[in-house]
Parts: sequence; structure tokens; C-alpha cells
Amino acid sequence: MVQTGAWVLPDSRPRSAELERFLNAGEPPVYFGFGSIRAPEEVAETMVQAARVLGRRAIVSRGWAGLSVPEDAPDCLVIGEVNHQALFQRVAAVVHHGGAGTTTAAACAGAPQVVIPQHYDQHYWARRVHQLGIGTAHAPGAPTAGSLTTRRYPPTRRGCPCPIHRHGGAGRWRAGCGRAPDRCRGLMPIRPDVIQ
Repeated sequence: MVQTGAWVLPDSRPRSAELERFLNAGEPPVYFGFGSIRAPEEVAETMVQAARVLGRRAIVSRGWAGLSVPEDAPDCLVIGEVNHQALFQRVAAVVHHGGAGTTTAAACAGAPQVVIPQHYDQHYWARRVHQLGIGTAHAPGAPTAGSLTTRRYPPTRRGCPCPIHRHGGAGRWRAGCGRAPDRCRGLMPIRPDVIQ
């Protein structure tokens, strides 16, 4: 078996003008999203409440669950599809479901993570994030504002470098796409001079 690392392709999509204005309007916000899974009922409101308790603004990703926040408040922005590679470099922390893509994007950006696993491989990623010290695992199921604010979570980015740098830096997380072809070439019974 060969481990190549994450297969991350560069994403050059820019952030929207609305998102850019929100990011520039204050301290880095906390990103909340559940990606392509169903989210627990009223989770978006819970996440915004948690950010407010911590004195942070919130970005809530609609995702496939169609998360929304009923109020139109200046401290909260609801977004759709977004370039995580570009966004996660500008947030204080990433609170998410633990999908492989979101976990990798947050790790590459050096953003502290709180993983709220719901099913399948998300439990593995939650444990792994916690083991590496780049975030923590929340108990599975629906979070509450209290559970998101009373536990000992990793510090947000402000003034505290993410522990990912102790584990080889973000480059280690991005290396899979470059490493995989080299590994495949070594396993193939073809002449290396034929492969370009």
C-alpha cells in the first residue's frame, strides 16, 4: 500500500465581492458548514449563536442541506459554493462535518478546526484532526451553542500559529497530487521515458 497524501488540485476561483467585503469589515469570522450532508435541525442558528457568544462574526455555508439564518444581521453571512482554499486562509476557525475535502482544505490553510462528525469517514477525520492537534472532535450529533462554546477548543488563528506547522506544514497536506503519479509510474511495467 502506498499513501500519497491528499489529492488537492489548485482552485483559482476568486472570492465573491460580497464575501470579500464581509471579510474586510472586521476580525476574521468563524466558518460553519456541513457540506454535502443533511444537517441537524436549526444548526445554522445554533452556530451563529455560538459565534456571537465568542464575540466572532459567522459565515454559514448553505451546503446541500440548504442552511440559512432567518435574520439579516451584519455579523453573519450565508454563502453558497465557495473556494475553500481561498476562504479558509481568512477565517479564525472552521467548524464543519468532517468531510475529507473540508478537513484537508482547512488543514492546508492552517485554520483551527472543530469537527462535528455525522457518519461514515467523518468520525475518522474528527479523530485524526484531534490527534494531530490541528483542531478537536465535537461529539457526534447536533451541536448546541453551549457545546460549541464551553468545551476546550483550539484557539482561533489570531496570535496563535496552527499546530499543523509542527507536522510538516501545509505543504505536506498538498503533496498528494504531485506524489501520486510518481508512485504510479514506479508500479507500472512501462518504460519511464514513454510517460511524460
